[in-house]
Amino acid sequence: MILAELFPYAHAVFVVFTIIYVLTILSTIAVVISENRNPVKSLAWVTVLMLLPILGLFLYLFFGRSLKSVVIISRKNRLRLRSQEKLDTIDPSQLSLSDSSKQIIRLVNSIAEPHFFPGNHADIFTEGKQKYDALKRDLLSAKQYINLQYFIFSADEIGQEIANILIQKAHEGVKVRVIYDHVGSWSIASAFFKHLRKEGVEAYPFLRVTFPQLANRLNWRNHRKVVVIDGRVGYIGGMNVADRYVTGEHGRLPWRDTHLRLEGGVVKALQFSFAVDWNFMKRMLLTQPTQSYVVHPDDADGMQVLDSGPTGLWNGMSLVFLKAISLAKNCIYIQTPYFLPNDGQLKALQTAALAGVDVRIMIPRTPDSKVLRYSSFSYVKECLQAGIKIYFYNNRMLHAKCVIVDDEFVTTGSTNFDYRSFEHNFECNVLVYSKPFNARMKKIFLHDAKSSCTRIIMSHWKRRKWSQKALESLSRLLGPIL
Repeated sequence: MILAELFPYAHAVFVVFTIIYVLTILSTIAVVISENRNPVKSLAWVTVLMLLPILGLFLYLFFGRSLKSVVIISRKNRLRLRSQEKLDTIDPSQLSLSDSSKQIIRLVNSIAEPHFFPGNHADIFTEGKQKYDALKRDLLSAKQYINLQYFIFSADEIGQEIANILIQKAHEGVKVRVIYDHVGSWSIASAFFKHLRKEGVEAYPFLRVTFPQLANRLNWRNHRKVVVIDGRVGYIGGMNVADRYVTGEHGRLPWRDTHLRLEGGVVKALQFSFAVDWNFMKRMLLTQPTQSYVVHPDDADGMQVLDSGPTGLWNGMSLVFLKAISLAKNCIYIQTPYFLPNDGQLKALQTAALAGVDVRIMIPRTPDSKVLRYSSFSYVKECLQAGIKIYFYNNRMLHAKCVIVDDEFVTTGSTNFDYRSFEHNFECNVLVYSKPFNARMKKIFLHDAKSSCTRIIMSHWKRRKWSQKALESLSRLLGPIL
């Protein structure tokens, strides 16, 4: 009564705001339904919006929206880049590869820029020091340009070393470009990147998160790790620029990861990937074509590069993983820091194991996130029941992201085996079709399993505490947005 006397229009204002609020919730629900997503996901969002409207609206704005309609690069610029890099299409039927590999090549050609490069060479790094020693040598040898992209570019010891080299090369007249993810490098002082720009390095954040674009950008992260030097050398893998890969952090051992140094025509595809992201950031279209050359053409590795992200019509890497798993005849070896498969991938892995395929999954015993740890653990029982072998990597963080199938196919890069990598992140992987390379990667996997892992047995797994089981179940519910 007193409120009505003080504010004679309070009731009318309340009614208007209530109507606006209800219409907002209903329109959001209509948008969710109209997107024709997985019915389970759509129903989950509708339920949250109805039962917890304020929290649900907040969560949907930040984590539930789709970017499928966003154009990352114009068709005109894409065609210019494709022509410039000479991403010529090769008929897979003419390749001396298995039928399974040819099917995967056709799949990639259908969902991405059609390309396949024979005659490449790859050096494999499983330790940070090896990778960064090689990278620093290649950076110092640059004559024309350096294109460098990392999810995290730290200002620690290794980050300062890389930054100093980039500044030195910029002073020498080399064109140096850097893309870093704004959220991934959020903890890095802005002065670090300002100093790079002041010294001639074009260093810019991907999808800078600022108000009022916070909800539009926070959930969509560029997780790629790609370097191209003069168009002749490329790097791709799981390592960021950080001391954790070299000396460790907080008294812990260095992270175990996998990274590749590439030579050959496939560097053109890495350059194309970087150029698209650079253009998406509203920078100029890159007009420096690669000058790749073929290494050991008689027995070198055939490769493709696949970009995947929330703006694409297809969840590219998810489809490739699913296809490779379904084609497996003998073995599937997976290394991933986080194991949160969607229903189709889990069923494909279980089906393969039940059909007699040797399926092995290696995850860290203690990853860098407790929630992701318990989410990953929630899938262990279902895997063991189907005959999938589960290995916990002990002592240090396993950050490698590899899928090895039979004796010819391997993919590695930035893509984790989880929802975020498949649906929300901008990722980049290299797909390698080569028996010698497959054998090298398989040897590394088996060595890790023997020297650094504990295989999980069902009888032991059942004995874990009820509190852990409860945490696993609760954490699993958060899987789609983690």
